[in-house]
Amino acid sequence: MRLVIRIFLFLALPTMVVACDKQSEEAEQVNDGLEGAETIESDSGLVGRLDISKRGAPMIDTPFKDPEGQTVRLADFIGKPVLVNIWATWCAPCVVEMPMLDELAAREQDRMKVLVVSQDIQGAEKVDPFFAKANFNQLEAYTDQENGLSFGFGSGLMPTTVLYDARGKEVWRVIGAMDWDGSRAAMLMEETLAEN
Repeated sequence: MRLVIRIFLFLALPTMVVACDKQSEEAEQVNDGLEGAETIESDSGLVGRLDISKRGAPMIDTPFKDPEGQTVRLADFIGKPVLVNIWATWCAPCVVEMPMLDELAAREQDRMKVLVVSQDIQGAEKVDPFFAKANFNQLEAYTDQENGLSFGFGSGLMPTTVLYDARGKEVWRVIGAMDWDGSRAAMLMEETLAEN
């Protein structure tokens, strides 16, 4: 199974890199399969699509690794809202989002857990040096070498960020990049965070 995933990623990598790195044309790519989804573009040029079509769906049940290398699942975080961001070190918009997600995690630590889960197939070998250099205050280096979350979310693009409520039900997802310090992000999260 691991070999099949690696072959798929090798073949899909050129497409995924293009999807990650092209901000000006990203809106068109992100629109695919999301008719009726709202495009959110920040002043800094980050473009994402807000998708509420899976609202109420349960968390996907796929394993990934915590910073200590132990296997965890999203269900382990049920109890307060969780914002799950899948990213990779080679994805430029993903890297741009990380400091904003770190600030969001610090700001909302009492009301929400922010999980950033790397989809780098090299796992901690690639992610740990990135985190050491970035010196984040709140974010922790979760890894998913098998790309189970990426396949489970089914967006085909990184970054993809999914907000779950405290019961583990999906509220919305943003496919593509987002200004997590902006008023639109705050508004989207506030209804869910205010319930807790």
